[in-house]
Amino acid sequence: MVLASGAGTRVGAELNKVYLPVAGRRVVAWSLAAFAEVTGIGVLVLVIRPQDAGLAGPVLAAHPGPVELVTGGPTRQASELNALRHLAPRIEDGSVDAVLLHDAARPLATPELIAGVLAETRAHGGAVPGLAADDVVAVTGDASVSARVPGAIRVQTPQGFRARPLLAAYEQAEAEGFLGTDTASCMERFSALPVRWVPGGAENLKITYPHDLVVAERLLRR
Repeated sequence: MVLASGAGTRVGAELNKVYLPVAGRRVVAWSLAAFAEVTGIGVLVLVIRPQDAGLAGPVLAAHPGPVELVTGGPTRQASELNALRHLAPRIEDGSVDAVLLHDAARPLATPELIAGVLAETRAHGGAVPGLAADDVVAVTGDASVSARVPGAIRVQTPQGFRARPLLAAYEQAEAEGFLGTDTASCMERFSALPVRWVPGGAENLKITYPHDLVVAERLLRR
């Protein structure tokens, strides 16, 4: 599942940042291409904003394989739930056993990273990639720095989870009005699935600001 239903206003462009060109492709096209190279990915879903349908069309026309389109909701979690409901019949019959959720704004995720997250998800129930955050410190109530936080990581995407518990957790979150910060936070609240850490990629950056496009361009062309 590639999530392209955000606005990305901080990048300063007039259109959704995932449709900006970088290294000869639209940002989102790099993510779709990486997932398409991974053995074991049976269904590729692109979640879009309704107003971006005209932008998504050319991207999908240039993609070599099938991609299913789903319209997102007002929040990231609502968009993910829409996509999970789209997959629900295949989740229930077992043809979709695991779901990976990826930010379209991370065009440098490699097929190797995606395959690693998928393998850990199938083996243990859930997996998230991340980088060790040795520079994270705790701050007390009076804004004093107290100590480093041991074992902290900077979480990336794709995040992977077994499909049935994931769908059940999102339906429960919807019923209770819970809005998590990301997929893992929702699963932590409503599921007992263990979630494993997979070493992420230092280059798996998220395009947020204009300079991120410059960095991504150089890395992708390299």
